Amino acid sequence: MDKKKKQGRYERIYKQLEELLQKTNDPFARMSSIIAVLHNKMEYFFWTGFYFLKDDKLIVGQYQGPVACQELKKDTGVCWAGINQKRAIVVPDVEQFPGHIACDSRSKSEIVIPLKNKEGNIIGVLDVDSNEYNQFDEVDEMELSKILNLIYTV
Repeated sequence: MDKKKKQGRYERIYKQLEELLQKTNDPFARMSSIIAVLHNKMEYFFWTGFYFLKDDKLIVGQYQGPVACQELKKDTGVCWAGINQKRAIVVPDVEQFPGHIACDSRSKSEIVIPLKNKEGNIIGVLDVDSNEYNQFDEVDEMELSKILNLIYTV
């Protein structure tokens, strides 16, 4: 998808989510709605979900797509890189990422965005995989970060 089309799609998704998320203050319900909308509106999203920090582990939360890894080994893979580096990570080819965790061998590219609570502390990550290479870029990073801000601010 070209960047202009992608940007427009994200803008429409953001407006839809702003309306949907006003119906509850519960962050987990909001996360579930975000995952459902993203997964069904972005055709290159193969797996879309959250991993949460719990007792120094990353545990799967709400998601859509194939069965996920339930727990991610500490300091391994793209999700832990996002947490440890406190920033979004875009991976054009997961096979080239040192220590990548293959929950599903069909995943080819990935983006991870740290998830922060209302106090600004990282509590997990949004993890999106595609079954095609080179699917994520700065537009995804910027727009997904913006969408995550809706969890605690709408």
